[in-house]
Amino acid sequence: MLVEEVMKRDVITLPPHEKIETALKLLNQYHIRHIPIVDEQNQVIGIVSDRDVRDASPSIFDRATKAEQLKNEIQSIMSSPVITVHPLDFVEEVAGIFYDQEIACVPVTEDNKLVGIVTEKDVLYTLIQLTGIHEQSSQIEIKVENKIGILPEVTNIIGSHKVNISSVLVYPYKNNYKNKILAFRVQTMNPMPIIDSLKSKGYEVLWPNMPGISK
Repeated sequence: MLVEEVMKRDVITLPPHEKIETALKLLNQYHIRHIPIVDEQNQVIGIVSDRDVRDASPSIFDRATKAEQLKNEIQSIMSSPVITVHPLDFVEEVAGIFYDQEIACVPVTEDNKLVGIVTEKDVLYTLIQLTGIHEQSSQIEIKVENKIGILPEVTNIIGSHKVNISSVLVYPYKNNYKNKILAFRVQTMNPMPIIDSLKSKGYEVLWPNMPGISK
């Protein structure tokens, strides 16, 4: 899935010379956590988070200086340079950026112009959709040999039961790259016939694999 499919296009922005108190009002008014700072050409030159604004705000016990500090320019607390992504980047790549850089938001730019924004919440929701967990379904995890053609072999067995597959995840088995885990989400609430077929073909079903629920 591409970034342009999940990004928010209506982005609240501020110029660098705007006051911190304006950012505070916008964060509260629109219930957002990040505001890109843009120049006159709509190029991203910085970004501020609710934490940046909160840290810049004095304690409630120091009301005398609070008003003055909030009148400082937003560029005095913005983070710069800013990590950005392109609309045609993959959402999975953005998730990697969030993890590696320990950030929770990236502006989306095209031809150096701001066109959208993607947050950690947007990516998490998208990944939930990709797994199919929001649909009525069951999960089956199978340990298989890491070899060419193994995926169609297993999907053919599942398909023989006339059951749709909502999603497939493939990942290494622990630290052993000779094996893979195939995690299927199938559109049935009774996966036992499929599990029996898989076991009869010699596949090791890791989940569900509780005593008494299957042979």
